[in-house]
Amino acid sequence: MIYKNKPLRALLVFVLSITTVMIHAQHHTTELSGQQQGLINMAASTATGNMDQLHTALHKGLDAGLSQNEIKEALVQLYAYTGFPRSLNAIQMLMTVVDERKRRGIVDATGQEIMVNNSTKDKYEQGRKVLEELTKTAQAKPAPGFGEFAPRMDAFLKEHLFADIFASDVLNYQQRELVTIAALASMPGVEAQLKSHIHMGKNTGVTQHQLEQLAGIIETNVSTTQANTVRKLIDIPAVPVIKPDMMVRISEIAIQPEYLEAYQAILKEEAAASVALEPGVIAIFPMYQQEDPTQVRIVEIYADKEAYQSHLKTPHFEHYKTSTLPMVKSLKLIDMTHIDRDAMLEIFKKLQ
Repeated sequence: MIYKNKPLRALLVFVLSITTVMIHAQHHTTELSGQQQGLINMAASTATGNMDQLHTALHKGLDAGLSQNEIKEALVQLYAYTGFPRSLNAIQMLMTVVDERKRRGIVDATGQEIMVNNSTKDKYEQGRKVLEELTKTAQAKPAPGFGEFAPRMDAFLKEHLFADIFASDVLNYQQRELVTIAALASMPGVEAQLKSHIHMGKNTGVTQHQLEQLAGIIETNVSTTQANTVRKLIDIPAVPVIKPDMMVRISEIAIQPEYLEAYQAILKEEAAASVALEPGVIAIFPMYQQEDPTQVRIVEIYADKEAYQSHLKTPHFEHYKTSTLPMVKSLKLIDMTHIDRDAMLEIFKKLQ
């Protein structure tokens, strides 16, 4: 159809332009904000106990505009999901990061004052109502099943977590659910609780797209396996753990006898750091021949070639490489190919 009426054609163009802008704006609003990503990164790092990663996440969260008190609230809340030790370690790391930034002349906003005047006579009822708001489902008293079997657990859940902790409005319910989902998504064995909190998160306005983004963050910071737990629960395809360009290598290394003890100490530290800090490093397993300890063998598995190239640039590998160079008599790298691809997923499970 050709519009000959110029005013009508101009109006049509204007309407189409406005519609396009609105569509883009709506899509944009479903993206995780920098502050939301900061909370997710902090929660994942706290849950896994990865302090180096948390150090970076805290800096990025503060740079994104999160206040000190918002972060404190998130880390305090996490003790209910990750335990006191990891929550306390995270608080200590926040103190370190704030001090570092002050020395650099960065003054981060303290934020809204944390005030909890929770003097209600019936905290259980308060927490029960909060949980009803989050779940959009009636909550029986006591909770069926575990609440009847272990009433104190039900009381702690309602009176402390959903009453005392949630009584502070420094974080809103959506922020709190993102923190909880990220923490649970980072830990194996809690799929039922993760499913429940994904449902609660959606009730607070967390979108499907934001959950997909959250899964991507978990994959980067924790593992593809943990990220796939989220993907399964939100009904999107899992990402293959074993990638077509996955690298499997056996390193054959001969060590100068006089350096053997020092070499083993450096190698052990490097292998542990690589597996702990790099999601793309699946395994670095050093061994030596029983009849000749100077003959070292290392089984190395990397998610893909990109993960291997990234590994070569890490500080811990650089330290290993430069420190052990005079200790190594010979080095041979042997790239391997799997015979049974599917069996690789089961390799290490029986050691756990």
